[in-house]
Amino acid sequence: MGLFERYLTVWVALGILAGVGLGLLTPEAFQAIAALEYAQVNLVVAVFIWVMIYPMMIQIDWHAVKDVGKKPQGLILTLVINWLVKPFTMAALGVLFFQYIFAPWVDPQSASEYIAGMILLGVAPCTAMVFVWSQLVKGDANYTLVQVSVNDLIMVVAFAPIAAFLLGVTNVTVPWETLVLSTVLYVVLPLIAGMATRHMLARRSSHAVADFTAQLKPWSIVGLIATVVLLFGFQAQTIVAKPGVILLIAIPLTLQTYGIFAISYLAARWMKLPHNVGGPACLIGTSNFFELAVAVAISLFGLNSGAALATVVGVLVEVPVMLTLVAMVNRSKGWYEQGQCPA
Repeated sequence: MGLFERYLTVWVALGILAGVGLGLLTPEAFQAIAALEYAQVNLVVAVFIWVMIYPMMIQIDWHAVKDVGKKPQGLILTLVINWLVKPFTMAALGVLFFQYIFAPWVDPQSASEYIAGMILLGVAPCTAMVFVWSQLVKGDANYTLVQVSVNDLIMVVAFAPIAAFLLGVTNVTVPWETLVLSTVLYVVLPLIAGMATRHMLARRSSHAVADFTAQLKPWSIVGLIATVVLLFGFQAQTIVAKPGVILLIAIPLTLQTYGIFAISYLAARWMKLPHNVGGPACLIGTSNFFELAVAVAISLFGLNSGAALATVVGVLVEVPVMLTLVAMVNRSKGWYEQGQCPA
């Protein structure tokens, strides 16, 4: 494990501090970067995420992808958690906290909007960052690709009806430009580039692929830190202006993330999934597609609504919390594999 990976939590913490500090010192610069977006997808953030994902895409072996269907249990776990469990537990936690526990401090209108934002996060499973989490836990790159791809296909038909049901509205419009652009930027293009690179390297020597991905690994971490700096820089003013509200929203979001992870990880162990399949499967179920959630929140409730704020808090919470889950997956590998059948 290299210097970047060994102290990743420290680098992310510094990235958060740097993002907030720079966002307060140079708000115009971050506003200019934030304006570089199309269909709610920030193009600068997309570049950094692309840098993170590209090394993992090179590791995908298409000959092995065909074998994923022979072991569908990991895929089944991911789909059950993402579509039959997570949206409903998120809605339940939102109601519990904002209609009961936090009721003395939050007015009913704001509470309903915060709940709506949480629901939108819960119905939008992650597309891009999943590849990063999978790489950090040494996940099966081929299996992760299939899990993400199937999730994206289901999201096309399931997002709107589930969101409409939980929000109690009849016309949730899916921002197709956001969904399609994100899928192309975060899955299709890096996958094509990775396949082309792997094919070229494999023609040189048997170890060229491993050597090249090892050289790129630090850049993948740099991309993650740069993304953190931008995300927290974009929201620096909000963090300082509404720290109490952000804390209230962050509490149920954090509990949801750890709770879904615990359910998924225990289920993966019970199902005797290999660690390099079970670990990423759990992380896929806990992370969110924040671009989609933010876009829908803005279209339904407005830019300055509580729902939009809740989805933004989801962005701020996700990276630090997911890193702790990555650490848990890595450190618990021995416990996880006790009693596991040979892969």
